[in-house]
Amino acid sequence: MDVVQRALRTLNDRRQRSRASSKTRAASPASTRASSSSLSPKLRTIQAAPHPIVAGGEGKVCPISGMFADVQVLEVGSTASLEALRSDPDIAQEMRTLTMDYQDDLAEHVKTAVAKTVASPPVQLVRFSAHDGRHEPNRATQELVRGVGLPALTCFTESFYRKVFADSHIDQFIASHEDPHHLRFALWIQEKFGDGTPWTRERRTRPKKYMKVGHETVQVAHDRSSAHFAAWHSPKREPHKWGVHFRPDDARVWMRLHFWAARETGMFEHEAFMEYYTRFIGHFISVYSTHAPPFTRESARWSSDPVNVQRYLQSGRVMEDVIGKDVFSELEKLPAEERLYTGSRARNPVWPYDSGRS
Repeated sequence: MDVVQRALRTLNDRRQRSRASSKTRAASPASTRASSSSLSPKLRTIQAAPHPIVAGGEGKVCPISGMFADVQVLEVGSTASLEALRSDPDIAQEMRTLTMDYQDDLAEHVKTAVAKTVASPPVQLVRFSAHDGRHEPNRATQELVRGVGLPALTCFTESFYRKVFADSHIDQFIASHEDPHHLRFALWIQEKFGDGTPWTRERRTRPKKYMKVGHETVQVAHDRSSAHFAAWHSPKREPHKWGVHFRPDDARVWMRLHFWAARETGMFEHEAFMEYYTRFIGHFISVYSTHAPPFTRESARWSSDPVNVQRYLQSGRVMEDVIGKDVFSELEKLPAEERLYTGSRARNPVWPYDSGRS
């Protein structure tokens, strides 16, 4: 029940911070809260900054929100890219789910989810379920995730974020280590596999965060699209890369760390789950980079060889064989059957959407 207790403490802490943040904003002068009518059409729903930026604070990390106080004017096309992210079928479905009315409390759901894992029956390998660009959970995927259980998922994602925070290449995309990233990720997996809506309910309790981008104040990290947008504009990034989208090498490092954490925490012992989950990552990684999915299986294999891990650690946690490499040259190094990615909309889709084994 350690996972439940941690989740409850995290939920209570967030609620207290959210109440304090709401009181601070309510007491702020009206002049510090921008009118939504003055924003551009695409950003009409963006909320104003929770406090005024003090003189001399421009261009620095905000001590209240942990976000960038003021940065260069947003380059043309970035807000359009945010809108493109929101149009992704999976992200659009997540937004629809958020608008639905749920009465259950997150803490109660976590207790129920843990209880459900006790008597979960073994399952056979499950065919990957996606249609028209969107992952579609079903009873089989629900049984897969219940068979693993939330405690195991949280152990896995916690290990993953420890590796991410130690990797300077990926950590540059994360503005703050204080947020409960690992719990959110575990709940997202649980929800995407069809076991309730714990991630959606958790999103409703999050304290609001804002990022000043040019002349606009954008609420970030309240869903996957805004989290990606915040990562592109992280204050940790080099100035000349600020606002640049994820590249295939970014996605490859992310996946290698991810599957390494899964291997270390025993997730690969759940064969049916990891067979499906590898395909699941192959599908979802395409929103980061459309060139990344073919590297999913290679990324999963990478940590199975201790030599690869040792080389990575000895290099100062830098994946020198990935970062900065030409993606098309790298594709040629893959087995021929792993080089193609069609997406789920293709008439004859290939991995991860086919029915064969990984």
